[in-house]
Amino acid sequence: MLIPVNNAAILVIEDDMHIRMVLRTTLEGAGFAVAEATSGASGLAQAKALAPALMLVDLGLPDIDGVELIARLRDFSPAPVIVVSARHQEAEKVAALNAGADDFLTKPFGVAELVARVRAHLRRLAPPAKAGQAAGNFSFGDIVVHAEERLVTRAGEDVHLTPLEYKLLSVLVENAGKVLTHTRLLQQAWGPGYVERVHYLRIHMAHLRRKLEADPAQPRHLLTETGVGYRLRP
Repeated sequence: MLIPVNNAAILVIEDDMHIRMVLRTTLEGAGFAVAEATSGASGLAQAKALAPALMLVDLGLPDIDGVELIARLRDFSPAPVIVVSARHQEAEKVAALNAGADDFLTKPFGVAELVARVRAHLRRLAPPAKAGQAAGNFSFGDIVVHAEERLVTRAGEDVHLTPLEYKLLSVLVENAGKVLTHTRLLQQAWGPGYVERVHYLRIHMAHLRRKLEADPAQPRHLLTETGVGYRLRP
């Protein structure tokens, strides 16, 4: 079940007391309820107990590496994960995204940008229906996208997609058969501030293929248009 955006609870997993205080003050000032965890173990426990709408995760935790923590969170939580870390190497960002993170904010960061990114990810949990667009199902292969329930099944079994993965798939479904450029997909799934982050798109398309294609290495439906973008072939 997707969590309503209004009064959304955000879990901050961060061992630095000063950063934690800044995050709490900023988010509560923006109208969010905030829970805190100072270690990976307590973060996992609180994520299971609270089912937060979104999580902010530091990579440099004292007990569990942040990348491993994100992978473990993804075992049970579909909530968006934004990494807030001093690590800035591209390889570290890619590792976090591969583990299941949705976004990466490098310290030091602007509080206005933080709030904007949080709100953008929460909006994806319940995007408004397009005017005049009837809800219905869309199928390709053994995959069925149930638009009204925001549910995806494969051969009758539920497929666990994160909100961002579902948003990306929805954009492809809405434009089935059409070639969508990297820029357009990034803009519609992530937002206008992400149009140059092609590696985000590449990683999340790989996630979708692993979950939806019979052979992710030889996809039949989620196709790459080399140098241009992607296309969903029904």
